[in-house]
Order: sequence, then structure tokens, then C-alpha cells
Amino acid sequence: MTDWKTRQNGDGGWAYSRGCSWTEPTVFVLLAQAATAPDRDSFQRGKEFLRSIARGDGGWSPQPGVEESTWVTALVALLPEEAVNGQQRRQAIDWLKAKTGRESGWRYKLQQRLNGNKDEFPDGWPWFPDTAAWVIPTSLGILAFERALRRSPAGQDELQERVQAGKKFLLNRMCADGGWNHGANKALGRDGDSYPETTGIALLALHAERSSPQIERARAAARKHLATCRTSEGIAWLRMGLAAHGENPVAAFEPIQRTNLDAALMALASAARNPLLA
Repeated sequence: MTDWKTRQNGDGGWAYSRGCSWTEPTVFVLLAQAATAPDRDSFQRGKEFLRSIARGDGGWSPQPGVEESTWVTALVALLPEEAVNGQQRRQAIDWLKAKTGRESGWRYKLQQRLNGNKDEFPDGWPWFPDTAAWVIPTSLGILAFERALRRSPAGQDELQERVQAGKKFLLNRMCADGGWNHGANKALGRDGDSYPETTGIALLALHAERSSPQIERARAAARKHLATCRTSEGIAWLRMGLAAHGENPVAAFEPIQRTNLDAALMALASAARNPLLA
């Protein structure tokens, strides 16, 4: 079991590897602790770190030196109740409600129609406000909204609509091989290759989808990636994605956990229950 306390920075957060604390590894360490056996002192200090970098607009910045809320707000919204209070969660969800990819805006859609592009542009989530939507922040946005819906389903039509739009975004961005890369599934007119970590996280976000040809292709792509992947991040997300669809896969390789994020994701993938779906 990882000794998170010895890896913790003085401000209560965790770095990716060394140096300053960041929101992403801090959230995943707290999730890993929640899924296993938390160290109460380090868990509390991690909570305090996240509280210290909450922004006035309801979102969270990636680290103390950034004065802008970004995609990491969805991560905070996925923390369990013992890590983030109800008001903070509501603020995070409200911030996420107001964010869509730039291509979801009516001006962009109109311009695409005028240019003869008849593709649909369902709402996804961007890494940064006012930029294009991508697979990972959209997957995390779906999971964050589903968590909010499980806790308060009444009168949440807007959240449900965004969840469905996000899932449609992911299915529209599926690569020809059945997996996902970070964004578009084509580049310069050619089919793009999928990646292990993005395939795993998208499959996790689609955990509630019934079996279909698309989902079966995605599962097959995830299995194929797992047979060759050597990175902790890729293996962890692939295992979590497949487990969410009832599979209990074993990776072909034992990865080296080089960072705190690697260790936290591998702990989540090995946990009896996944707090991202709780």
C-alpha cells in the first residue's frame, strides 16, 4: 500500500512527481485513499489544499499559480462527501453547466453548416473555457453529472441532457479502430489511431450504455490496447473502463509507477469498488 503521507507536500497537496502541488494528482490520491484505507491526517490536509485553490467563480484551478478555473473542476465534483462539501459540489456542477466546447456554440455550428459540414455537434467539455471539447474532459464531465444525478435526481433535466449530449459526443468521436484518441477521429482525411488512456476513460464514461455494436467495438479496442500497453495511466484506465462493463481484465505487463498520479490510478483500478462510479 502506498504511503501517501510521505509523498505529500507541505501545503497538503500532491505533485505529479516532484515540485508544486497540483489539483489532478491531489484529487486522484484522495479518491485512491477513499477507495482503500485513508490516512485521516493526510486526507484532511489534502482537502484543505483543494479548498485553498477554489476559485470565486465556482471552479478550481489546476494549481495555485493558475488564476483560471479549468477542467479539473469535474475532478473535484467526483470526490466523495468526506472530501468536498455540498456547497462546493453544487458550485462545481454549476460551473460545469456553463461550459461547452467552442464547436457547440451557435456561431460555430452556423459557420460549419454554411461550409457544407452536416455533422452534428453535441455538447462536450473543453480543457479550458472557450476552447474546443475533448474526450477526457467530456468523459469526466459525464461522470461528475451522473454523480450529481444519483444524489439528487429530481428536477435535474439540464444535467441529464448534458450527460446524453456528452455520450453522443464520445460516440461521434470514436475512432475507426473502436477506441478514442484525445479529440477528432480523423486528421487530414485519414482515420486517427486511438490511445489506451483515452479509450479506457471514454469506456468508463459510457458504463451505463447498453450493449451495442459500438460498445462492443470499444471493448474489443480496450482489450487490444491492454495486451500491449506498458504505461500505468493507460493500463489503469483500460482496466477501469472494462471493469465498468463487467469484465475483469488482467494486463499483459506490470507497469512502473513513476508518478503519484500513476500510483493513485493503479490503486483505483485495483480497488474493490470504483469511487468514480459510486
